[in-house]
Amino acid sequence: QVQLVESGGDLVQFGGSLRLSCAASGSAFSINAMGWYRQAPGKQRELVADITSAGNTNYADSVKGRFTISRDNTKDTVYLQMNSLKPEDTAVYYCTAVVKFTSGRFNYRYWGQGTQVTVSS
Repeated sequence: QVQLVESGGDLVQFGGSLRLSCAASGSAFSINAMGWYRQAPGKQRELVADITSAGNTNYADSVKGRFTISRDNTKDTVYLQMNSLKPEDTAVYYCTAVVKFTSGRFNYRYWGQGTQVTVSS
């Protein structure tokens, strides 16, 4: 099993910044892609950004130029730097990781418990 623990969610004013962190723990695994999704009340969960083990990134159009995803492979940790936050960014943000165990040949996706980001206008 792999556990993902997020931190950094908070209440912030319009135009403010936050940095989310997500650390993976477990044993005998390697991480392929890591990323962040979000879910606002009454809406479906959507991709915010993801990053491969090689550092290739992908962003939702709504956050391009404002959010930056990065990862520290030595710490199995992914970060999401969020700048110029808007009220429409308000959501629960979920960390996700695609992992492969050394004893197997399949990839598995894990999710964190979510962290609340609220942007006031």
